[in-house]
Amino acid sequence: MRVLLLYVLPIAIVLYAFFDCARTPQELVRRLPKWAWILIIIFFDLLGALVWFFVGRPKKNPGSNPKRGPKRPIAPDDDPDFLKSL
Repeated sequence: MRVLLLYVLPIAIVLYAFFDCARTPQELVRRLPKWAWILIIIFFDLLGALVWFFVGRPKKNPGSNPKRGPKRPIAPDDDPDFLKSL
């Protein structure tokens, strides 16, 4: 268990931060350019990863879900604009 906490967990955190930063779109990254965050994560390991999570990572917007997109009516009779045009 100690081996996990001392060696594996920090490596997993750094790898997660690296790939999270690499997959984040440039326009959503805060404070620094994306390439700078990647260098910080690589050179400062665990400290760089923690700084990425608290300072550089985009804030989550609880009101939106980017995977679902905008909410649209499914059927024409559920669309108020369609019903107004009748």
